[in-house]
Amino acid sequence: MGQATDPRRSRRPRTVLAGGALAAALALSGCTGTPSPPAPSGTSPSQASPSASANSTPAPSTSGSAGTEGGNSGTAAGNLPQLVENLSPSVVTIFTEGGLGSGVVYSADGLILTNEHVIRGATNVEVGFADGQRVEGTVKASDAVTDLALVQAKRTGLPKPAYQSNLPKVGEGALVLGSPLGFENTATAGIISGLHRSIPGSASNSLSLVDLIQTDAPISPGNSGGAVINMRGEVIGISEAYIPPSAGAVSLGFAIPAATAVDVAEELLANGTAKHAYLGLTPGELTAQIADQLGIQEGAGVVVLAADGDGPAGRAGIRPGDVLQSMEGVELTTPEKLLAELRKRNPGDTVGFKVKRGDQSLDIKVDLSDRPASTTTR
Repeated sequence: MGQATDPRRSRRPRTVLAGGALAAALALSGCTGTPSPPAPSGTSPSQASPSASANSTPAPSTSGSAGTEGGNSGTAAGNLPQLVENLSPSVVTIFTEGGLGSGVVYSADGLILTNEHVIRGATNVEVGFADGQRVEGTVKASDAVTDLALVQAKRTGLPKPAYQSNLPKVGEGALVLGSPLGFENTATAGIISGLHRSIPGSASNSLSLVDLIQTDAPISPGNSGGAVINMRGEVIGISEAYIPPSAGAVSLGFAIPAATAVDVAEELLANGTAKHAYLGLTPGELTAQIADQLGIQEGAGVVVLAADGDGPAGRAGIRPGDVLQSMEGVELTTPEKLLAELRKRNPGDTVGFKVKRGDQSLDIKVDLSDRPASTTTR
């Protein structure tokens, strides 16, 4: 995300949640805590403030360059104004006491899908629509592990967009809709830049920044929870984070795949919570210094910094100082890679690890459990 060097050797990128800041090596581009943008010269505060009347909301705008993609829904590739017009009614702005973020209509009866960090700490919010109407909203359920949440808005008859079940292809056109810095109904365009991205260094602060879609369509604070759309008008992702220019980045934005968002949303609707496979340890990067302390050669692997003795890993015999080299044959190069692989598993699954302990090489089977409601380990 900065220079094209080994991320384990380079300075960690500062990541920003598209809704609020996450203190750590990464600053995530979250939308919560996004303050009202400063009034431009010659503009009154009421015109620039994200809490200004929705009736003064500017018309959707587009920026960036569109990628090309074949469409089969009657929307010609590159017809961005038509895409914006069609999809804007399905994207909302969510206002909280601490700031604002974005959201996407999930059902016609007022259910809105957004990021958990957008509504964190809130029970009641305000939801603003592209037509200028604002209504009350109630946080229905949330999941911090995937950073997703559902808000029930007091409005029905909403247009639910199509959510794509498959991952997009690298190079496909991408359109981002949301409210960056409080500028409601903003559209930016680009392409899908990469798939299965995990943000280096994020594992120590967040479980959500793994297995993401990367795009060069500009994402900014306030976009969090908004929609990433393909050239057929399908939602392919939920805006999640970006790496800011101050870290040397140029258009590095990230989104939660739509299929992941839908799976979690359905779990939240059915149970109020989402189930996640739990290993019961704290992973860390295997640096040269740690490898020297452990008396092993530096190489690929994830060091176990702590292990819950009553958790799955602890019961299986994994202990602090062990180095997890692979999981079910997949090489574990970073803590984020471990989290991404766990994301693919379910509670009750049994997984095999190749473990380095001093000069020993061990094969250890772990029976994954359901993640406890409140825990600091993975």
